[in-house]
Amino acid sequence: MPTPILMPALSPTMEEGTLAKWNVKEGDKVSSGDVIAEIETDKATMEVEAVDEGTVGKIIVEAGTENVKVNAPIAVLLDDGESAGDIDVSALGTGGGGGAGEAAPKTETPKAESKPAEDAAAPESKTASAPAQKSNGRLLASPLAKRIASQEGVDLSAVSGTGPHGRIVKRDVEKVMKEGNGKAAPAAAFKPSPASVDSRLYPEDSYTAVKLDGMRKVIAKRLTQSFNQEVPHFPLNIDVELDTLLAARTRINATSPKDGDDAFKLSVNDFIIKASAMALKKVPAANATYTDEAILLHKHADIGVAVAIDGGLITPIVWKAEEKGLKEISAEVKDMAGRARQKKLKPEEYQGGTFSVSNLGMFGITSFASIVNQPHGAIMSVGAGEQRAVVRDGEIVVRTMMTVTLTCDHRVVDGAVGAEFLGAFKAFIEEPAAMLL
Repeated sequence: MPTPILMPALSPTMEEGTLAKWNVKEGDKVSSGDVIAEIETDKATMEVEAVDEGTVGKIIVEAGTENVKVNAPIAVLLDDGESAGDIDVSALGTGGGGGAGEAAPKTETPKAESKPAEDAAAPESKTASAPAQKSNGRLLASPLAKRIASQEGVDLSAVSGTGPHGRIVKRDVEKVMKEGNGKAAPAAAFKPSPASVDSRLYPEDSYTAVKLDGMRKVIAKRLTQSFNQEVPHFPLNIDVELDTLLAARTRINATSPKDGDDAFKLSVNDFIIKASAMALKKVPAANATYTDEAILLHKHADIGVAVAIDGGLITPIVWKAEEKGLKEISAEVKDMAGRARQKKLKPEEYQGGTFSVSNLGMFGITSFASIVNQPHGAIMSVGAGEQRAVVRDGEIVVRTMMTVTLTCDHRVVDGAVGAEFLGAFKAFIEEPAAMLL
């Protein structure tokens, strides 16, 4: 009988998503492992593989459809000998109920993105470029080429591929960009509904509307929920001296090879993440989450690091940060921040965690207070390091100082606990060698 393809759950907490793109069309034959669609959540875009072979008999949910519920049928796969006339869409259910379950659906799973190294390794073609080839109705292009084309607005259908079997690779997209050809037509301007914008205040020709994407909607919903409804929060401030840390960082970075896999460059933020983790282990009451029935005291310090990306903010997590060295933390953060900006993080890399760090020091912000990122019990906001006149032993001296603000969920982190955590954090920052004990 026809097999429904269901909207996959890309994470344990995902309830709905956007079916961004179909890579197949009705009548196409697919095999297990073929990438058939792309699904967007609030934080990432994931490819979806077919887990069975067959023929795409019907596409139920069109590309671009938002708010598609997890487990809702999105397409139907036919076995040999079956036809589109055998499909009864009403019998497939709407997801999450008995209809889909009775049809014994198979859940699709996201496919990890392949490495972009293939572009660099592809040999230069000595023959004229062939038109871009298609497989199962989709263009053959490497993930890196797709990403560059998306960012630069290049229409891949107008690009000639020079990779194996006409595959479009990085150099093909860059060539088109250099020549000024292949630009996709600009998207039509979004027009918000009259109910959402008061035309008496903002005439239609006085603004450009940027449609809310899933990420911005979720950010607005969760932070409003955290700030106004559920989390009674309060800030605590403290100033820490950075001079000893900066000197240690300079000495450590000087030992790094200039190139190769062993090369590294530690940032102040790497020290902050490590010091936060060590302080949470020293003050375990601050490493906690509130629930309706219990306070969860976490065994590890899993630090979410706020990263600004197009359209919002994401917090990739350094798991068990207390067990990792500065070099490992630095490499993880750089890798995840890069993939976060490309919306290629896996859900398990940014969901969960026990504590957050948000650093706006690189933008010159000296002090600010973040909103608690549920389900964490606290978030630490880090300002810029700057030279200030301070009093030491009765004398005014110049020191490099940094202000941090700890925003606490008062249901789980009381003022005394927050102050104890900041005291431990300050001690680790002002004497980094203590983190080795």
